[in-house]
Amino acid sequence: MKFSKFGERFLSDSGIKDLVDDLGKYAGVEGTCMLGGGNPALIPEINEIWRSRIREILQNDDEYERMLGLYDTSIGKLAFFDNLAEMLHNEYGWAVTGKNIAVINGSQTSCFLLFNMLSGELPGGKAGEIGKILLPLMPEYIGYADQTVDPDSFVSCRPEINQLGPNEFKYQVDFDRINMDGVNAIVASRPTNPTGNVLTDDEVGRLSDIAVERDIPLILDNAYGLPFPGIIFEDVKPLWNENIVLSMSLSKIGLPSTRTGIIVASEKMIKSLSAMSAIASLAPSGIGQEIVLPMLTDRRLIEMSRNIVMPFYKEKSERTIKYINESFGGSLEYSVHKSEGAIFLWIWFKSLKMGTLELYNRLKTRGVIIVPGEYFFFGLPGEDDDWEHRRQCIRINYSRNWDEVKRGLDIIAEEVKKDR
Repeated sequence: MKFSKFGERFLSDSGIKDLVDDLGKYAGVEGTCMLGGGNPALIPEINEIWRSRIREILQNDDEYERMLGLYDTSIGKLAFFDNLAEMLHNEYGWAVTGKNIAVINGSQTSCFLLFNMLSGELPGGKAGEIGKILLPLMPEYIGYADQTVDPDSFVSCRPEINQLGPNEFKYQVDFDRINMDGVNAIVASRPTNPTGNVLTDDEVGRLSDIAVERDIPLILDNAYGLPFPGIIFEDVKPLWNENIVLSMSLSKIGLPSTRTGIIVASEKMIKSLSAMSAIASLAPSGIGQEIVLPMLTDRRLIEMSRNIVMPFYKEKSERTIKYINESFGGSLEYSVHKSEGAIFLWIWFKSLKMGTLELYNRLKTRGVIIVPGEYFFFGLPGEDDDWEHRRQCIRINYSRNWDEVKRGLDIIAEEVKKDR
């Protein structure tokens, strides 16, 4: 059997495939510390809200039939679009209507459609030239790395590393390194997966200005940001304009299995996504949309995010960092990226010799699942091949129960100490 180049591209090994395989293979295995993956925490108060809402739907024939028995448009429910647009207008003053919104089967699929819409061979271009996607701040989300049909579509930049304290640092965009030659879109996550970094308002404003000047989109992945799920610990302002494509999700507010990816963009971009989505998946799942529909205009979704979800993760992040400093301090040379949002901590072992892929494999034999940092650095120029930093960082998910997180961190410390 022969596969096409497209098939071979997506059947090859990838970091995101390893991550998802680990989730399925080790989840529920007794004694395993699941500090990899991106599963959100099962927050009791949030789960009860979803149970209550599903009971309401089951008691209402119209809602039940809309949720399970009917196709929506190729990009979702018209009522969902209108309610979300009203919420965004009321909350931020954005000039959006239902025509600026689309729902796709998960943010991962949204990115696949967007990236391949904007990268690769462009009409009217010279032979061999392709449209590029700029990732202005490495490291960046593992799930982007293998999304484009053309494997050479990504270009990225090494960040500035600002040491904030003995064991804390922060990445910032190094605008002097940005090269816009051939770039047809800019992409960044905010908060950033894997590091928990939040691009400042100034950084987002400068990237937006570049996009507007060159008439290209700035895609902001807002899976952890405002207004929901609101897992963001910095006082920053959400931004949207006609050049910004804002990607949102219901996953991290506790509905990952509904696969509800949301795009807020120009009407032209929404029409293009509608055509692509119809071909690729006919129509998106309506379950997540129906569940949250009445929670948009009455602000319950925002209040849940602000009063339950964000404080839950902030407390867990602070507690985990405190334990890292207690457990690692005095015996390991390490630094933790400033925790500004998302559900991950990014740990830099400054003297690590084995590399984090080797550390990942050693930890797996001891029942601790992390994600090696090497997977999150891609699209960099060849001159950065010898940049040791990209082999010295790991991502951990701190959303698991405290005993599991603590035990996993103890084992990580033991294995890193063996590297001396």
